[in-house]
Amino acid sequence: MWQFWVDRGGTFTDIVAKSPSGELKTRKLLSENPEVYKDAAVHGIRELLDLKPDTAVPSGLIEAVKMGTTVATNALLERKGDRTVLFITKGMKDLLRIGYQNRPRLFDLNIVLPELLYENVVEVEERIDADGNVVASLDTAAARTALSKAYDEGYRSIAIALMHSYKFPDHEKQLGLMAQRSGFTQISLSHAVSPLIKLVGRGDTAVVDAYLSPILRRYVDQVANALGAHTGGCERLMFMQSNGGLTDARLFHGRDAILSGPAGGVVGMVRSACELGFDKLIGFDMGGTSTDVCHYAGEFERSFETEVAGVRMRAPMMSIHTVAAGGGSILSYRDGRMQVGPESAGANPGPAAYRRGGELTVTDCNVLLGKLNPDHFPHVFGPNADQPLDKDIVRQKFEELAAKIGNGKTPEELAEGFLRIAVENMANAIKKISVQRGYDVTKYTMNCFGGAGGQHACLVADALGMESIFVHPFAGVLSAFGMGLADVRAMREQQFEKPLSDTGALAALDEMAQIAGDEVKDQGIDEAEVVISKRAQIRPRDAQQSIEVDFGSAVEMEAAFVTAHLQRFGFTPNTGDLIIDVLVVEAIGQTGEGVSLDDPRDTSIDETPVSVCFGGEWQGVPLVDRASLAIGQAVEGPAILTEATGTNVIEPGWRATCAKGGNLILERTVPLERAEAIGTQVDPVMLEVFNNLFMSIAEQMGATLANTAYSVNIKERLDFSCAIFDQNGDLVANAPHVPVHLGSMSESVRTVLRENEGKIRPGDVFMMNNPFNGGTHLPDVTVITPVFDADGKGILFTVASRGHHADIGGKTPGSAPPDSRTIEEEGVVIDNFLLVDQGHLREAETRTLLGSGSYPCRNINQNIADLAAQIAANATGVSELQKITRQFGIKAVHAYMGHVQANAEESVRRVLDVLKNGKFSYPMDSGSKIAAEIRVDKENRSATIDFTGTSAQSPLNYNAPMAICRAVVLYVFRTLVGRDIPMNEGCLKPLNLIVPEGTMINPKSPAAVISGNTEVSQSIADALYGALGVIAGSQGTMNNFVYGNETYQNYETICGGTGAGDGFDGASAVHSHMTNTRMTDPEVLETRFPVRVEEFSIRQGSGGGGQFIGGNGIVRRLYFNDAMTVTTLSSHRMVPPQGAHGGASGSTGENSVLRADGRVELLQGNDQVELVSGDTFIIKTPGGGGFGADLPPE
Repeated sequence: MWQFWVDRGGTFTDIVAKSPSGELKTRKLLSENPEVYKDAAVHGIRELLDLKPDTAVPSGLIEAVKMGTTVATNALLERKGDRTVLFITKGMKDLLRIGYQNRPRLFDLNIVLPELLYENVVEVEERIDADGNVVASLDTAAARTALSKAYDEGYRSIAIALMHSYKFPDHEKQLGLMAQRSGFTQISLSHAVSPLIKLVGRGDTAVVDAYLSPILRRYVDQVANALGAHTGGCERLMFMQSNGGLTDARLFHGRDAILSGPAGGVVGMVRSACELGFDKLIGFDMGGTSTDVCHYAGEFERSFETEVAGVRMRAPMMSIHTVAAGGGSILSYRDGRMQVGPESAGANPGPAAYRRGGELTVTDCNVLLGKLNPDHFPHVFGPNADQPLDKDIVRQKFEELAAKIGNGKTPEELAEGFLRIAVENMANAIKKISVQRGYDVTKYTMNCFGGAGGQHACLVADALGMESIFVHPFAGVLSAFGMGLADVRAMREQQFEKPLSDTGALAALDEMAQIAGDEVKDQGIDEAEVVISKRAQIRPRDAQQSIEVDFGSAVEMEAAFVTAHLQRFGFTPNTGDLIIDVLVVEAIGQTGEGVSLDDPRDTSIDETPVSVCFGGEWQGVPLVDRASLAIGQAVEGPAILTEATGTNVIEPGWRATCAKGGNLILERTVPLERAEAIGTQVDPVMLEVFNNLFMSIAEQMGATLANTAYSVNIKERLDFSCAIFDQNGDLVANAPHVPVHLGSMSESVRTVLRENEGKIRPGDVFMMNNPFNGGTHLPDVTVITPVFDADGKGILFTVASRGHHADIGGKTPGSAPPDSRTIEEEGVVIDNFLLVDQGHLREAETRTLLGSGSYPCRNINQNIADLAAQIAANATGVSELQKITRQFGIKAVHAYMGHVQANAEESVRRVLDVLKNGKFSYPMDSGSKIAAEIRVDKENRSATIDFTGTSAQSPLNYNAPMAICRAVVLYVFRTLVGRDIPMNEGCLKPLNLIVPEGTMINPKSPAAVISGNTEVSQSIADALYGALGVIAGSQGTMNNFVYGNETYQNYETICGGTGAGDGFDGASAVHSHMTNTRMTDPEVLETRFPVRVEEFSIRQGSGGGGQFIGGNGIVRRLYFNDAMTVTTLSSHRMVPPQGAHGGASGSTGENSVLRADGRVELLQGNDQVELVSGDTFIIKTPGGGGFGADLPPE
């Protein structure tokens, strides 16, 4: 009987067929080809069976179809699932819409949030707290009425997500039964789809399941009917789950289908290479739309928290990192840079060579250069799907692009340049799953697969310093091949949150193992073939990030945790308070096909001379039929190896050797010359390469900092920023972290370089937070590391990381006193302090400093731990900068640090070409004002930003240091560009700032500044936008909310509404402008602190009216179970956020306390209050202003 292993991808559908004789055959079809067939998988299978269109599949013909599909993924991306209603705990109706309150793209004024999957939401009267106490019983009568109403409105899919149901699911189970009786056909209970803490992710997962499962069922039924699954034509129809295991079609759910296809690729990648003894692998799966990369070092890696298409999933999935760089990535020339993607040509129209009028893509580069030969590529193009790739149109389009760029480059040079950019993008993606996690990628073998993988593998390996590549005979269809190699798997997870020694863990695991094992056995797997794996996810009690280890004794699990932690984060953790966070069981039915490929027969090598362009020169190279290679035969690069499912380009300096089973082993035989002479003149290819390299380094620094930090503020709220600077201290590149940090760090760096000139030595690291020397406010501590040349004599660059420390001293916990009058009352002032002396941490001196002053730090151990993480982040930056310096030479790196700044400068100058003069006076609650005037000099393409007229320095703490003012100006003009350009010092070059000293935005020491960083910075931004007239005022505050006592301390910044602009409404319930920090999930918050989130909802109607409406603020109600001191720093409690061009103002915010006895106390924007158990704090944040006069109805 036949077997078919299928991967239905975004561009191509791949099929591997195993005939009754054991012969393997392949097919590759366009996934979308409506003129020819309805479904690519069914069409391909019927073709391989040689069945006529109207012929039914004969009984007993197909043993099994094992399929990975993008049907669910496409429905998710295109928002084409079933109409779904969400039932959620009262007070949380907008929680999944608010999420973690961060905006997806830092510099977009028109903030586009992911479209919701559910169409309607119903609040359920019920509440269970974090300890399982029933605060409010389930109102069954109201629930029945709501369910009936939703059913009558046409809903058949329902997602139910209640607070703490992962642990206490009784109310969810009751609601589920009621929904079933009401007639709902798809019921997704959050505790059943994801029994893990975090209501946001668990709720999203339940919604995804409800939204996608019906579509998936219809597709499964369609395939089953077409293949005769119900009439004996196909005995077993199975689908690949995101976790890497197959399951019966009837058990395939929406939550399991998101990474269905890519998961098959991971299985194929691992199983195929391990057969030849490779056990450290980087998977490189390059398709038409995107590239998936993954890491393997002895076991499958899974993530239990993944964001896909704007949806947060809490379900086990293969750890796969996707980058928008595939064969179909579109090539462009914008802003003086040659760019690849992120837009893709997809399957239709596809690349230019596909004969459908598409734009130039990465695939077209290879066609032009001769690396893809039309004669040796499937003839499936044109109206009748029988034409070869069109090389003529590709050359024509490259010639047109060369003429447009006008720098004398030939089409071939352009194509190689675009390829280099794509290769660097893919190499940076691999760094994220390897280098950023402590793995030395040079000791790994790349397993290259996917339709486009073989064309680029050598180049990507070279970019990473890898010297070994594995290419399976079915590499072009390896995801499909992996479906055949995969086992049947069932997984179960359970939140545990108890010490390692807790005796209940084993009993819980045994119960989970029974359930998972039964699921596998019910699919026809013999008990002898079922293997059970038991794992535990371990973390320190006060941390959130866990590491998965094999379950064992407490001693064994602690040792495994320490080893894994040291590997990933580079230091040994404190093991004093470890807990088992989550228990994981996996039942594996070992049913994967053991496919032994025949060794190739000894034949003469079939080679044809072809012309290919390498390094700008056309040369004759052999085009070899891979099938003609016998074991041990080798092909020296440069060469092209073709096969039925792909093309492998053997670059110069590489050798391909045929191994057992026809596998190819590619090895670099000529050591790679890392040093490149690229010159110092600006080149549009290298400009993009360096732009991405610099950004990647800053992102790697950020990953190190998030991984190694101790505090919730840095590790989970991600309140930090990392950046690299040139030898003068000018900002070169930053990761997209917190805007108020990014533009202000340069001043701190320049201060250190200036005040220590001639005294800095290699290995020295400095720290500072002084707002009058480049800092923002005291909790933001900047750690600065100069990078020296090889001789240790000259400073080449500087790297820096700024982290918001949870407490740096001051009058109140959290270092945010609402009534501070001098900087000393806000905490410990650090000015140009030598933190590390020639590689040695000055811990004793640092502790003395942090414990000094009138108001010393409250948790110095935590400060030290976070400083160590910042030092480690900087060390990552130093290491990566030294690598690119060795590769390109210091002159080139310095030149391109200048070029990326010049490129950003030109982008801002182009904005100034179309800007008009403007002025605005921005009123504040305190009666102060920020005056902003923008005068554009069209002739010199520059502008003066004049803040003359701004109120004098405040005796309160509403003062923003000059560094903050610079940061805001940089941010505002970066947002005006409207496209992805690097935010660096170049953005400020065309701008002349006039900021009078002694004003509230350029205060003199010892002014208090705590509200300047969070509040005045937002006011400066809205003042500038007001002067420019481009957008109405946003909420204009970060709504700082700090609460604590001797045992607990927590700090939140809270979202609100953003301003509307010309052509778009403002966004609701999201952070704006100078911050983008996350909100802690309500279940996590209630588990860690004695509070209860009674409401977190959108404040409807709070956005200003107009032609375009301002975004709404939020309402947040916290019930306190313990006495605490609450501090607020917030604005726009008296003066509303302004509208623009006739639009109405947004609503002002409001802070109040509902006392346990029913009294309501209204508070000031900046205030401090003592709460007792039973009190409720209520924050209503401002809405954004409207834009344009409200048009009268037609």
